[in-house]
Amino acid sequence: MPQLREDGMAHNGTPMLMLIDDEPAQRRLVSALAARSGWRTIFASDDESAIATLGTQDGMRLDAVLLDQWSPEIRPAELIEQIRARRPALPILVLTAHNNVLDAVEAMRAGACDYLSKPIAPERLLAALDATLDDAHNRAGELRPLSEKMSAPLAFEEIVGSAPQYLAALAIAAKAARARIPVLIEGESGVGKEVIARAIHAASPRFRSRMVTVNCGAIPANLVESELFGHERGAFTGAFDRQVGKFTDADQGTIFLDEVSEMPLEAQVKLLRVLQDGEVQPLGARQPIHVDVRVIAATNKVLADEVEAGRFREDLYYRLNVMHVAVPPLRDRIGDIPALARHLLGRLSSQPGLRSLGITSEALTLLMQHSWPGNVRQLQNALFRASVLCDGDALTPQDFPQIAAQISARQAGGMTAVEMGRDQSVGVTLFGNNGHMRPLSDIEADVIRLAIGHYRGRMTEVARRLGIGRSTLYRKLTELGIDSAA
Repeated sequence: MPQLREDGMAHNGTPMLMLIDDEPAQRRLVSALAARSGWRTIFASDDESAIATLGTQDGMRLDAVLLDQWSPEIRPAELIEQIRARRPALPILVLTAHNNVLDAVEAMRAGACDYLSKPIAPERLLAALDATLDDAHNRAGELRPLSEKMSAPLAFEEIVGSAPQYLAALAIAAKAARARIPVLIEGESGVGKEVIARAIHAASPRFRSRMVTVNCGAIPANLVESELFGHERGAFTGAFDRQVGKFTDADQGTIFLDEVSEMPLEAQVKLLRVLQDGEVQPLGARQPIHVDVRVIAATNKVLADEVEAGRFREDLYYRLNVMHVAVPPLRDRIGDIPALARHLLGRLSSQPGLRSLGITSEALTLLMQHSWPGNVRQLQNALFRASVLCDGDALTPQDFPQIAAQISARQAGGMTAVEMGRDQSVGVTLFGNNGHMRPLSDIEADVIRLAIGHYRGRMTEVARRLGIGRSTLYRKLTELGIDSAA
């Protein structure tokens, strides 16, 4: 049976995207990327043609719209409102050359559901497009992950998290910061690998120099070597000028190789040489260039499994994995959500177009019931969306209708996020990294945090289950430095 869409028309199995952009090269790129996930792309060059296309046969079959916010012939906010008026349930994604939170606020208030930055990362675009087909998200109008970032790096002591696994990861990262050795950070997408990488750089002797970030998964395979190591003029067809590679650009500083598992095998050989000899060989150059660069790599995969599958070089794996930092997903540290939410709201309030907001205990309880498959990034984006649309002074459960709908759907299926956490055998660490017992106060604090997360912030229930009075519980929260809702 064909799947019925919200407008009552049958979906024939081939999702349809309308790209509103007047740039031929950008059209070709987006069309090719979308085709990877089976999307068919049609085009409009301006406001009038976009609205006209909505009424065509193809326009009636649309599953999503991607709007280039900076095309000169397009008025983004006005066009979004016009599309919304005609097709209220049609997801609209906005593409811009500037990673600007104010643009995201304006686009969202006009009705956009996601926000991407140029140059487009293939995985980011495909994830955003595929998310529009997810009924649970699409029907509720959930905001897809925004690409806005709060640029100020955090020191280790400013990073929010008190779960034992997370604290252990931070301790390893902090220990590695003072050395020149490579660091490999592993964790699911959205857990904050780049935040930790920036904290490592900021705490290192190289903090006065640059940290250059490279998303290995966002670079076409045939351009990876040129991007990382540079090229000379005329080195290959289209090399009209000399290009300095990212490693040379990061000399005396740090390079962060995000999604390093996506690096082609040919480029892995050259990366190995950089780690072994400290030399890069630009394409077309006669002599190598010596560089002094500290390498931090990250991946959302288990790199050892990639080695086993033959997709990643074993010798390079051991070179990168001198110090290993495993970042746990947010579902494994539910008790951190209240403090994390307040921290993120504080950082969001400094962004243009946003204001300072509180969050009620009822809203925090709701957030602690969610499984957060997108991890901290998804939490940040949910808070961002709620902050943009909130009319009051504090976020309430009513400001998170999509989260509430997903929790209800999951509970109807028989399992809550907390129950899923039980199945994963979440526990309390008794021994430190030095092999000795942890202080009793630290263990007690972890038990209380675990209980708060387990009982969804219901403090009376927490006190009852721990066998202490409510006043005693609050006294312990103060003595142990635990947030009263965390």
